[in-house]
Amino acid sequence: MITSENTDNRATNLYKPSDIEGKWQKIWEDDNLYNTDEQASNKEKFYALSMFPYPSGNLHMGHVRNYVITDLIARFQRFQGKVVLHPMGWDAFGLPAENAAIERGINPDKWTKQNIAHMKSQLKLLGLSVDWDREFATCDENYYVWTQFLFLELHKAGLVYQKESEVNWDPIDNTVLANEQVDSEGKSWRSGAIVEKKLLTQWFLKITDYAEELLQDLEKLNEWPERVKIMQENWIGKSIGTNINFKIKEFKKEKIQVFTTRPDTLFGVTYLAISVNHPLIKKISDNKILSKLENLKIYLQETKDKVQKKIGIQTNLIAINPINSKEIPIWIASYVLDEYGTGAVMGVPAHDERDFEFANINSIDIKQVIIKDKDKSSSELTNAFTDNGFLINSNIFDGLNNSDAKKHIAEHGERNGWAENKIQFRLRDWLISRQRYWGCPIPIIKCTNCGSVPVNKKDIPVKLPNEIKISSNKINSLGSNKSWINTTCPKCGIFASRETDTMDTFMCSSWYFLRYPSSKSLTKPFEKEQINKWLPVDQYVGGVEHAILHLLYARFLTKALRDNNLFNIDEPFKRLLTQGMVQSAAYKNSITGKYISPTDIKDITNPKDPKDNSKLEVLFEKMSKSKYNGIDPESVIKKYGADTARMFILFKAPPEKDLEWGDSDVEGQYRFFM
Repeated sequence: MITSENTDNRATNLYKPSDIEGKWQKIWEDDNLYNTDEQASNKEKFYALSMFPYPSGNLHMGHVRNYVITDLIARFQRFQGKVVLHPMGWDAFGLPAENAAIERGINPDKWTKQNIAHMKSQLKLLGLSVDWDREFATCDENYYVWTQFLFLELHKAGLVYQKESEVNWDPIDNTVLANEQVDSEGKSWRSGAIVEKKLLTQWFLKITDYAEELLQDLEKLNEWPERVKIMQENWIGKSIGTNINFKIKEFKKEKIQVFTTRPDTLFGVTYLAISVNHPLIKKISDNKILSKLENLKIYLQETKDKVQKKIGIQTNLIAINPINSKEIPIWIASYVLDEYGTGAVMGVPAHDERDFEFANINSIDIKQVIIKDKDKSSSELTNAFTDNGFLINSNIFDGLNNSDAKKHIAEHGERNGWAENKIQFRLRDWLISRQRYWGCPIPIIKCTNCGSVPVNKKDIPVKLPNEIKISSNKINSLGSNKSWINTTCPKCGIFASRETDTMDTFMCSSWYFLRYPSSKSLTKPFEKEQINKWLPVDQYVGGVEHAILHLLYARFLTKALRDNNLFNIDEPFKRLLTQGMVQSAAYKNSITGKYISPTDIKDITNPKDPKDNSKLEVLFEKMSKSKYNGIDPESVIKKYGADTARMFILFKAPPEKDLEWGDSDVEGQYRFFM
């Protein structure tokens, strides 16, 4: 068994601290733990990997669960006679480190490296069979030089572009967020702030070019949890439908394009609805309408995290339904999203629940065009009819079942030039620009003659300046460092400036698993033959919260780099285990919503808020600093030894299920060993 240096009297039968490193090093050597070189090339390989940690400063038992599960798998595979790769590194860039450094008045580099040293010492106490010789941190220059190299490879392949776009803005962290980093309530995944909208020029990766392949290749991932595949499938969001063009009565050359999966309901359209930022709004000159629009935008901003009413503003514009030339009003509607489809929807109240609600609120006509039984006439609707059925009130298409009618109406529209079959995806291109200092610099130079020019590969890494003052109220501290910004254009040689945005940290974590087999290489990010040998990762272990962000980005980057002929694999992770959370008691004031540290509670059996003496809720929730419920593994190891900590993690609950921390359960595991 293993214990820490500060072992107490209860653990006298465990190895002495001075024995730990030598004892386990001998076992590792006997097991040929790190025997991943050519002499083991005749053995079957196994690549075991935990999602690498962010160096926040301290581990809790939730982290321990991830690494102990992977360690057990790695050891088992080694006992099966396989040569095992089981490395560890650090996801070290990002806002939390920068914000923590600002609070302490130190450079993020110093803060991060201090945390790495401490967390590494904690991990070593657990006796993990990790190959530390392959360790790296994403903030190391000899790592992020290759992140920049891969950016340039993607740029060369036409997968990088810059555009002005309305983006998600975190007002607390002062940076842009990708759509995936905003939750269903419109809040930042990191700070919890209500996300605002800003118009900025940003860098994007064309993940949408791989939408179909990312979707289809989910079928290859037979050893992934089904719920993770469903989450990715839903996020990619493939829809097969039809683009329909509606003319505008007032403007002969203007039209509104609508994407729909229900062309069978076209005769039932009684209005068009556009989003609050639709381009057509620029054509509206009525001040009363524009004033109402501003109020609607304020309402939408204020109610982002609440259930919103279906509010609408009728414009003075009229659209023409192409299927029957009927005039229909154009509305601005609160429920139409800018970023999905074309920012416009055709309102079919009789056969869409949202449209039905909107029509009733705004006294818009409801026209039924599908019935369940073709031998019965329509009746007054109390709800939208969304089942399959047969067409009525649809001219020559009456009597067709609606599945056939979709095809026939779409074909009719194509022949007459107002419809086009279309495949659409919910997935949007990956926005990688971040307006903060502590990240991988984007290797682009901005020239007044040549535009945005990639840095020559011989000139990377573009290093972060160490001597810099960073502040929480500055959008980007790099922007004030003239000695770093000022440079010359690689094309024409005139005075130019560096791009001051840094990359989203998910860019760094979307390829780190490719680096481990060649972590010592100084001339390239990875050796093609090593990638083809070791990848895909045979067993990947991490939290289900990364099901969309990290896993989707890693799959995309793998496919894009494959297409640049850098290796031959299609998917990065063969088998995925999403371990359950480790939960422990958290104490919450139900009135203020604030969590209270157990150290501030006088009587833990009758917990009360020390400020207002109100009774606290006791909740079992995921371990978190913000909830004061993290259990320090060092304290557990000090009291019970590492083997007890590992056994509790492995036997308290199945790996994929949540686990509740309990002191009595740990005591039971300890007595088992004694």
